[in-house]
Amino acid sequence: MTNGPSEDEVTRLKIALARISRLVDRQVSGGGLTRTQLSVLGTVARLGPLGAGAVAEVEGLNPTMLSRVIGKLEADGLLSRSADPGDRRAVLVQVTAAGEELHQRLRRERTSLFTEALTRLPHTQTESLLAALPAVEALAEQMFAPRPAVSSTPAAVDDGSVRA
Repeated sequence: MTNGPSEDEVTRLKIALARISRLVDRQVSGGGLTRTQLSVLGTVARLGPLGAGAVAEVEGLNPTMLSRVIGKLEADGLLSRSADPGDRRAVLVQVTAAGEELHQRLRRERTSLFTEALTRLPHTQTESLLAALPAVEALAEQMFAPRPAVSSTPAAVDDGSVRA
């Protein structure tokens, strides 16, 4: 049984992912939008129309910050807000045609950037990356999942074993 990745391996993974993220952000223009604004736009474009509460949950934003982000995207003509027909007190957020167009353009540009980079790698490395995709997706899901409250007592540490 393995003790898990070493600190050096975790650091290398973190640095590699951060470098890729920064490079993509530099090479693919989001029209002056922040990373958070682009993420909210992408979430609503992929999953919407959504209630503001659902957007806040997916994005991990507090309601005040989310309201500002949605307001900016709405002012730019990328999102629209309306009363939720199921609950007139709630806000429903949906992507506009301009927002969908921007979202699709960014997806195409980012896909092209990754495709070009993957074609320059040796075939075995490309295959290894694609084989690791389920693990990377699981890591992303796990990192964005709500975390249980952590106690300072040793008994609260979850070692991953199954308990009856």
